[in-house]
Amino acid sequence: MEMMIKQPQAASSKGHALAWLAVLRAEIVRRQALAFEPRPEGSRGPAWERLLGELRTPIEHWQAVRQQGRHRRVADTPTGPSRAVMLLPGFGTHPARMKPLGKVLQAAGHRVSDWGLGFNFGPSEERFERLCERVCTMARKEGEPLVLVGWSLGGIFAREVARLHPEAVRMVITMGTPFSGDRRANNAWRAYQLITGHSVDEPPIGREMSVKPPVPTVALWSARDGIVSPRSACGRKDERDLAVPMRCTHLGFAAHPDVAAMVNRLVDAY
Repeated sequence: MEMMIKQPQAASSKGHALAWLAVLRAEIVRRQALAFEPRPEGSRGPAWERLLGELRTPIEHWQAVRQQGRHRRVADTPTGPSRAVMLLPGFGTHPARMKPLGKVLQAAGHRVSDWGLGFNFGPSEERFERLCERVCTMARKEGEPLVLVGWSLGGIFAREVARLHPEAVRMVITMGTPFSGDRRANNAWRAYQLITGHSVDEPPIGREMSVKPPVPTVALWSARDGIVSPRSACGRKDERDLAVPMRCTHLGFAAHPDVAAMVNRLVDAY
């Protein structure tokens, strides 16, 4: 009798496992199809030479730090007001990648935090709601709206938060963020679709990502960017308030000393 009872349970467990595997296989096939979608005619990201140039990021950083050290003056004491700043990482990266930028801002007297969501593996409604809650909560705690600094996909998050909660955001600074024009004008859209499981045309957030938030919005872009089209990261006049060209790779936006100095000047100015 005991064996007769256990057999249906074992069969039931095996059935659940097979059903789960079938669902998993279907999801893998669906994501593979998204990853291997053909690029639409006329849509193009940076040339492959630029993409390979991303490998020079560590060398560029070393050269920039060395150059900066040769001409460095005695460190200036903070002169501008102390601002609350939140750093939002790029797609597939951890907030730790933006620590060099955070250290420069902290040295200038600003209060710096990260977005609190760990790795940025793309948007979901739940993650975006959590981010909005964090920004609004920190703005109340700090007693002033935050400056949001978003690298690449992090800039899309920043623009959307500012669009929905302008009372909690002082300004938005994007760095190599593809907010303008063709959503496939970059070399990361297939990886994005594979990991997130949705098309760049139908994201959970940012469907109107070119619409400028009702706060000061500055776009940092680079002609050396090998991931995102410079035109897409620069944007049009009605899509941001100011566009500032930088000389760095896409990966370099997170830590290049020239970018950090520019972000610091912008935070002080606003």
